[in-house]
Amino acid sequence: MSATLRHAAVAGRFYPRNRDVLESDVQSYLRSDRSPVPALGCVAPHAGYMYSGHVAGAVYAALDPPLHCIVMCPNHTGMGRPLAVMSRGAWETPLGTVSIDSNLAESLKRNFPPLAEDAAAHSAEHAVEVQLPFLQVLQPSCCFVPIVLGIRELETLTALGTAMAQVVAAQSHPVLIVASSDMNHYEDDATTRVKDHKAIERILALDAPGLFHVVIKEDISMCGFGPAVAMLTAVKLLGARSAELVRYATSGDVSGDRDMVVGYAGIVVR
Repeated sequence: MSATLRHAAVAGRFYPRNRDVLESDVQSYLRSDRSPVPALGCVAPHAGYMYSGHVAGAVYAALDPPLHCIVMCPNHTGMGRPLAVMSRGAWETPLGTVSIDSNLAESLKRNFPPLAEDAAAHSAEHAVEVQLPFLQVLQPSCCFVPIVLGIRELETLTALGTAMAQVVAAQSHPVLIVASSDMNHYEDDATTRVKDHKAIERILALDAPGLFHVVIKEDISMCGFGPAVAMLTAVKLLGARSAELVRYATSGDVSGDRDMVVGYAGIVVR
């Protein structure tokens, strides 16, 4: 399998294309009075930085990211396979390249055969890409495994999380599991906050099946609930004991439009 350089797809749209501006913006989002500590997983938003960068920054400022990460996101484009991974090459951002952790990716594929090699699912997807500048600034030598999920079946998400926990537990180094997700979409601010906190409550309880069921029952348009379910399943098996909501906001906090918003939750799991 040949190595692939995945070029930045949303630089200049979701975040600045200029290296210096991007680094300055990320550093501003990472300002915090708290001391970062290691974490097993997190939920971080993936909207344009002007809307959700401060929430994502609060997440990454609260944890001490290791060199190795798994970053899962939903499939917004409809391209590629429903369980898609890239296991060779690197991803490019204006801050440089981030290598794919090939050994970790191959272990995940062996342990969970439905996970298929598919660069097409990643080619135009923004939700992994926007996480990388935060990791690059905090851990310049980091490597990662990108996974795009286009599924909504609890059994499959649970199986993926279980397999992920087994692979991570076998590593000789820590691995951070990132679930890239925005919260409820395109309802008014008050409705969105009520719906979002029903989902957040389940995440804080480390209740993966509960999150799945409340999202379906309450019609919460949390785009990355699949990655969050898989992440919660994995970290619970890895010994997670607590989760913290480090920041919550809606797009209305920036735009002033409270009639149609998107919610953003930043959560760290330890």
